[in-house]
Amino acid sequence: MKEEQIIRRIAADLQILPKQVKAALALLAAGNTVPFIARYRKEATGLLNEVQLRSIQERFDYERALSARKETVEQAVKELGLWTEELAVALEKAAQIQEVEDIYLPYKPKKRTRASMAREAGLEPLADLFTAQDAAGPEPEEAARPYLSGTVPTAEDAIRGAAYIIAERLSELTAYRKILRERLWKNAVLACSLAVDEEEAGPFLTYKEFSERIAAIPSHRILAITRGEGQKILKVSLTADNDAYIGLLAGMIIRGPSPYGQILMATAADSYKRLIFPQMDREIRSDLFSKAEKQAISVFSENLRSLLMQPPFPKQIILGLDPGYRTGCKAAVIDATGTVLDYGTYHLTGSAKQRDEAAKSLANIIKKHGVTLISIGNGTASYETEQFVSTLIEEKKLTCRYIIANESGASVYSASDLAREELPDLDVTVRGAVSIARRIQDPLAEAVKIDPKSIGVGQYQHDVNQKTLSSALDSVVESVVNRVGVDLNTASPALLQHISGLTASTAGNIVAYRNANGPFRSRKELRHVSRLGPATYTQCAGFLRIKGGTDPLDDTSVHPESYDLAKKIISEYGFTLKDLKHADKLRELQNKLQMNAAPKLAAALGAGEPTIRDILEELRKPGRDIRRDRPLPPTRKKVLSLAELQTGTLVRGTVQNVVDFGVFVDFGLKTPGLIHRSELCSHPFRHPLDIVRVGETVEARIISVDAKRNRVGLSLKQAAEKRGR
Repeated sequence: MKEEQIIRRIAADLQILPKQVKAALALLAAGNTVPFIARYRKEATGLLNEVQLRSIQERFDYERALSARKETVEQAVKELGLWTEELAVALEKAAQIQEVEDIYLPYKPKKRTRASMAREAGLEPLADLFTAQDAAGPEPEEAARPYLSGTVPTAEDAIRGAAYIIAERLSELTAYRKILRERLWKNAVLACSLAVDEEEAGPFLTYKEFSERIAAIPSHRILAITRGEGQKILKVSLTADNDAYIGLLAGMIIRGPSPYGQILMATAADSYKRLIFPQMDREIRSDLFSKAEKQAISVFSENLRSLLMQPPFPKQIILGLDPGYRTGCKAAVIDATGTVLDYGTYHLTGSAKQRDEAAKSLANIIKKHGVTLISIGNGTASYETEQFVSTLIEEKKLTCRYIIANESGASVYSASDLAREELPDLDVTVRGAVSIARRIQDPLAEAVKIDPKSIGVGQYQHDVNQKTLSSALDSVVESVVNRVGVDLNTASPALLQHISGLTASTAGNIVAYRNANGPFRSRKELRHVSRLGPATYTQCAGFLRIKGGTDPLDDTSVHPESYDLAKKIISEYGFTLKDLKHADKLRELQNKLQMNAAPKLAAALGAGEPTIRDILEELRKPGRDIRRDRPLPPTRKKVLSLAELQTGTLVRGTVQNVVDFGVFVDFGLKTPGLIHRSELCSHPFRHPLDIVRVGETVEARIISVDAKRNRVGLSLKQAAEKRGR
């Protein structure tokens, strides 16, 4: 398919203009990153966002692969001397690679099969005779006699061989495969049974006698079933109305009465059972898993995005606690810049004497450093540590509060080369406590130091393709880091390397330059960094912030290429760039700025309206951290116990994880409560992510308490109804 056709098809599918697709592809081909194009090339693309840009790239790659496969198939069939105009038309119409493979199937080189051995024995003319269905033709046994040989000793053998050839032909009928595929996807059922005793089934006991139409089965269930099958706990099969589909196939080849009707009917059944359905079974099971995998990666990506967008806790002195039983609880105090002030190990769950000593020591540390917030990791011994901290705050009359932090990946970071470089004087165990404190202070800056797969805000992430998952999560990290922007003078190499255009090497060079020459005073200084050329500067400059630098625009997301335009806009309102450095003048300018002035300014200054709007927005809130528009997660002073809970009680908590079947909420218990998707909302919705996001604070109603299994059921729907009353 020609590139212009591909562009038109993508545009139609994404409901955008072909010129937008063409512009996006040209910018991507030139080496521009998706965040850069989405932010700074809005006029060129017609305001395409990151999701649309990534979709264009994915679709274009697929269409090129489809086009290349068509060319390969065409060449292969031509080499066989079997190319026809009919094939050319069918191949041209094929919109999916699977359709191309169905067309190619009859011509594809095959391994040695029953049909190929029958052809070698010279039985293909007999197969043609049966397929012709001449009503006046000889009886099958009589027709088979001319084909008897040393390899085909009897008429039955000849008939059987001819049937194998016909069965293979039937399995390659493109029209039938298309119809069957569509009907199976609509009506087939996935059934499960146990392959082990019930006592050994564990969580897979749910699927003891399970069956569901594949059209309705949710992705998380597919992943669970696939895992159970992989662990040889479940037997899984695809069931369908086989008799009806065999009848359909027979009806496509039997044209009327003939001596060969029974042979053709039996051959249709053989072709379906031995060749067609097993192929479809494998294909459908594979596609089911692929769709479930894609959904799982999508959910993980969205959860990660929400987690990374959590607002920081600025200007806080934070005590990070990494809970533990035998080895004690590791503690570290950091100041408002993340610098470690103090650290130690305390036994909070040991003997009464150890707990008393720990209480005195921690109370002294909290008072000495003016700790305002305690961050408790949510791993082993977290609940006991929370109880200890709650009691400590109450008994010692401390003014600080505490919060539960997601510590996933802290141990991985603690043992990494990056942690050794950042905290060389600290033991690996204490580094974990520092990380737990810092991920509350600035979730994004700390989370980028950890492999996204280790953060644990998804479903069945270990069951999906790890390369695909990593690629998707890396895209999310890149997107969020560039959307938020980073402080050029404080950002770590781990954070900088996610900025548009930068690599681990150039990020390291930026930090090395900063260490050698002191803080950057302007974005222009980036040009002096080793191996950071003009193209890289263009990609990264707009996403790097400098507070208190020589140019106030350096603390905004206005790109240096638009500085002259920004100065003209400021001048239109009667101000100068220097006025942005004075709070009173800045407020005066901001009071005059109006977003609806963008069209007039664009016409007057000969600039694009989207760029004008972006500059106006930045001038209204220079240096703004968009994460701070979101509410901070709730902190606590008192721990809850399961015994205190009663159905009907309203509780506030933080969304920990969102999955296909519901939402997990931390509201102060050892284990999070579950809001099943049926209890999220009274109105129809597609996915729980449409209702809530990771990190959001929700008020839910307790609808069930299972103390024996340590489970609590929550409802947002009933909480809303209760408030309404």
